[in-house]
Amino acid sequence: MSDAAQPTAAEVRAAAEAVKTALDRHLAAVERRSGEDDPAVYEAFNQLAAAAEVYDELLYDRYDEVTPFEIPGTEDALPPYTGPEEPNALSVLIRRDYAVAEPQRLLSHAQRIEAAEGEDGPAASGTIHGALGLLFGEFEPDEIASRHKEFGLEEGDSTLWVTAAEEPADPGEWLEAPFEQVDPQSVVCRFDVSAVFDDVDDDDDDEVEDDEVEDDLDTDLDEDEDLEPLDADRR
Repeated sequence: MSDAAQPTAAEVRAAAEAVKTALDRHLAAVERRSGEDDPAVYEAFNQLAAAAEVYDELLYDRYDEVTPFEIPGTEDALPPYTGPEEPNALSVLIRRDYAVAEPQRLLSHAQRIEAAEGEDGPAASGTIHGALGLLFGEFEPDEIASRHKEFGLEEGDSTLWVTAAEEPADPGEWLEAPFEQVDPQSVVCRFDVSAVFDDVDDDDDDEVEDDEVEDDLDTDLDEDEDLEPLDADRR
């Protein structure tokens, strides 16, 4: 970048002040949080992320320096909602990932489903591919999600998007490509579940459990110090 195109020191200073203001707004929104999904906190977070990104770019362009922090999720975040103010129709898009953890358990369930249907012809339950077809043809996705271990499946990441529309889609209109025409700006809300979100909590829980075990052991040792030998009265 040429010297003429570089931001001025005043512009960098103004961007730093904007970050400070955004920090104060974010903290105030968190302190006034009305619930887990408070839109005011979400908006303040996005404003802070945007201000930090501008400051980081100007700082680098002017001084060839970077900030030591990073706001996660800003690149993959959904754009602001611009769909209908009062939606007349909804589409619920769900993706759930599973691993076939116990193939034999899955095959056994598929065989029972096939036996109950009593259909003639080649058995579909002899392969994982066929067993999955039988399983998802027999049970609703929500029931499989709640009973996945019973069916030999291991739950992975999942996401649910609720999108708004002016009018319901025509029957069969989107079935060939159900997710290709999703407008991110029409997403009313989304809910994500992933093991990566649980890792930190699990580590914290493990630390707490370890501390509790150590405390229990220390307590037991202290109590043992006050006990007299079992044979003390027999001497």
